[in-house]
Amino acid sequence: MVKKLESTLLNMAVVLTGVAVVMGGILAFVNHLTEGPIAQQKEKALADGIKAVIVSNDIVVAKTDTVRQTDAKGKELTYIIYQTNDAEGRYLGAAVESTTGGFGGDLKVLVGFAPDGKILGYTLLEHAETPGLGAKADKWFQRGAKGDIIGKTPAEPLTVKKDGGQVDAITASTITSRAFLLAVNNAYNAYKANGSTPATDGESGATKQVTK
Repeated sequence: MVKKLESTLLNMAVVLTGVAVVMGGILAFVNHLTEGPIAQQKEKALADGIKAVIVSNDIVVAKTDTVRQTDAKGKELTYIIYQTNDAEGRYLGAAVESTTGGFGGDLKVLVGFAPDGKILGYTLLEHAETPGLGAKADKWFQRGAKGDIIGKTPAEPLTVKKDGGQVDAITASTITSRAFLLAVNNAYNAYKANGSTPATDGESGATKQVTK
């Protein structure tokens, strides 16, 4: 009886191990199949986002820089700056990727800046905020909306009215509003630290270390 039980348990263990191996193989295969399409979707979303925040369909990303800055808490933050020209080589400004911690997780924004530092547009690339509340940041700060920041220059940090600033916070989402505006302010600082000078075709992959 004991031997029969041991044999049964051994068979179950072998079967379960086999199932786990097969399932692992299937998951790895599916992951391999989806990696390419997911990467392509992200690239398209980024390309579309750059056009949206620079407010032009006629653009060329002529230079990509990476800027690293240290915040007040000593944490290193990384910003990717896409400097853009039009088809004739005229400098249009830059789109800056900036990430901060929101209410539900990381909040990644792409902000477009004109050569003089004014905000041209923005879009949310990633967020983990509460649907219907924090997620409203995608529209709340756009041109003509209640928290409109388009056309502003964050030389003086943008802050919500509750903190003495001039920007209306998203209703019932002050934490997300603060995180969003911090991401925009940080993007501006990275843009200015990188130098808002015309980009030149053929230059790419530059990395600048800036500590603030």
